[in-house]
Formats: sequence, C-alpha cells, structure tokens
Amino acid sequence: MKSMCSWERENFKKDVPLQHTVMVWYMRIMKLHRSILDERLKKTGVYRSQHQILMMLSEHSNVSQKEIAKRLYVSTATIAVSVKKLEKGGYITRVMDQEDNRMNQLCLTEKGKNMVGNSRDFFHNVEKQMFYGFSGQELENMKEYLDRIYENLSQIQEEKTERED
Repeated sequence: MKSMCSWERENFKKDVPLQHTVMVWYMRIMKLHRSILDERLKKTGVYRSQHQILMMLSEHSNVSQKEIAKRLYVSTATIAVSVKKLEKGGYITRVMDQEDNRMNQLCLTEKGKNMVGNSRDFFHNVEKQMFYGFSGQELENMKEYLDRIYENLSQIQEEKTERED
C-alpha cells in the first residue's frame, strides 16, 4: 500500500472535519496492519480466525469452544468450523471435560505451540517496526488516547444495551 503524496494529503484534508481525517487514517493503518499479518499467515496455511483461536489457547489452555466463542465475540458455529480445521491440521486436540462429559476442552499440540511461538516473534517484529521512532512518552500518550476512544465507544454500546432492555 503506497502512502499519499503531499498533493493528495492536502486535498484529502480540505473541508473535512479533523475527527473524520483521523478516523480515516486510523482505518488505513488498521487495514495495512491486517494486510501485513494476513500475508504472513497465508504462508502458514492457518487463517486469521484460526490463528486467533491458537493464540487464545496459548494464553488460556483447556477452554471450551463456547468459552472461545464468547471471548472472540463470534458464534459457536463459527468456532466449530475453525476448530475442526485446526484439529485436522494437527494444531489442537479435544479432551473430554472431566466434570462434564458433554463438553470438550481444547488444547494446543506441539505443532500448535510452535505456530504460536513463531507468530509471536513475527508480531513482535511488526510492532517494533510499527512504533519505530516513537518515544516512550509518545506511546504512553497514544495509549491514553486510545483508552479514551474505547471508553467513548463503549458508552454507545452501553446505551444501546440499555435501550434494548
């Protein structure tokens, strides 16, 4: 993805509220970041949604499909499809829950653990490059701004939930 030249940047800003300009840049950054990660993941044969499951299992071992769906904000059916592919690929195994035979807990295999380790290294390098040249104070300020944005958006979600009740 190429960056904007100065002419495009100037015309992009004309008569556009600053909030909108910031939002557009934020979305462009997210799209570029996702593209970089997707390109890397494509080489592994594991898709982003499957990869999210692997990363979650590395942090929370022995969780159920239902719990993963809840944490990733997707349906259990969506998780079931990805889990089946990950199991077939040898990245995870299902273990029957000792307390509830109707439930399966998911565990990473060695192959899954290796995938997660390699990916963490790659993600770390992308983050390092992404924030190259930023001071600690600038990163701290950015974190505070993003926290505020998250809180502002959370208010919209809470208001929606209250109206539905």
